[in-house]
Order: sequence, then C-alpha cells, then structure tokens
Amino acid sequence: MMGAFFDRPADDGVDDASQDEATAPVWAVFGDLMAGLVGAFVLVFIGVLLTQVDLVNTLQVEVAKRQQEEARRIALEKALAIPLASGRVTLNNGRIGISGSVLFDFNSDQLRPEGERLLQALVPPLQVYLGERDEMLMVSGFTDDKPIGASNTKYQDNLELSAQRALTVTRTLIQQGMPRSRVFSAAFGAEQPVASNDSEPGRALNRRVEMAPVPRAGSGQAVDPPPAKP
Repeated sequence: MMGAFFDRPADDGVDDASQDEATAPVWAVFGDLMAGLVGAFVLVFIGVLLTQVDLVNTLQVEVAKRQQEEARRIALEKALAIPLASGRVTLNNGRIGISGSVLFDFNSDQLRPEGERLLQALVPPLQVYLGERDEMLMVSGFTDDKPIGASNTKYQDNLELSAQRALTVTRTLIQQGMPRSRVFSAAFGAEQPVASNDSEPGRALNRRVEMAPVPRAGSGQAVDPPPAKP
C-alpha cells in the first residue's frame, strides 16, 4: 500500500502552470479594459470641462452686452430728459418714438410747426450722444394698414408715404445741424405695428416716426430693423 501511494503521478505542478497560463490573459484583458475606460472617462471629462468653459464665456459676453445696452439706455434717457418729460416723445428699447400726429397731418409728409420745433430741440442732445459713441441715427417711418385713398395721388402706397415722412424728418434734422454722416432714413410702411389696426386709437399709434442710434457700418455690429412689439 505504501508503494502504491508513492507511485501516484505528481500532476500538481502541471495543473498550477495551466491555471497560471489561463489566468494571465484574463488579467491582461481586464487591464486593457480598465485603461480604455479611464481614457474614455478622461475624454468625457475634458469635453464637459470645455463645454462649461464655453458656457461661462457665453454668459460673460451676454452679461457684458446687457450692461452695455443698459448703459446706452440710461445715457439716452439723460440726453433726452426734457423731451421725454414733456411727453412728446417716448423711449422704448433704445428707440425714440414720435407720434405721426405730432409731426404730420393725416396722409401728409409736410412737417407741422410743432413737429419742426420738436425735431429742432432733439438735435443738440442727439448730436452729443452720437458723437460720444461714434454712432448713427436711423430714422424710420411707419403707417397704419389702411390703404392710401384713391383721392391721394401723391403716394402709391403706405410704404412710399412712410419713406417720404422718414426722409422729411431726416432732412429737417440735417437742416437743424445734424451732420449728414450721422443720419439716414428707412421705411417700413404698415409693417411692425405697435398696436392693433382694428381701432382708430391703435392706428394712430402705428402712424409714427422712430429714431434709433445704431453702430456705424463696418463696426462689426449688425444694424437690425426695430423689432415689432407683441
């Protein structure tokens, strides 16, 4: 029995070697997998970090823009304090509004004496404001949506009437001392109303002229038309 015991084959060493050989590739694969996961995590982290940096930069730019707009609004309010206090002009989002009835008779492009005096009073403060910021003044004409009557053969449509009114205001500003290089006109006709055209009070509000300081061409800032109110 002793001999039989010692005659058993010694196979333990072979089994251990086989187990080592089988285990080694598993750890190698696991290591590669972990390295890949770590690399992916690093890439995701970098992507998130870059996104956060972009968001912060965008927010800073937007805050600076809002601050600049607020400073411009305050400066414009100060420049136009007297006309604003009189109620003859309004200021909304950087746009100076003047009722068409103050400037013109119905369906006319000829300035009323009251309108001419108002424009004369606006020129000095606007000159100072535009000169300090090297900006221009866009004069925009608007009408209500009622078609030009058949009896009025001077204008083809509302767009032409609004263009002529804006041009009249522009020329008057120049005559009162505004440099030609600082002012230009635009026409919108019945587009972009500020009130409903379903009633006469609303149509009266839509018959207006607006003046808005805008950046000079080539300054890198876009000159947009005045946005319509909801």
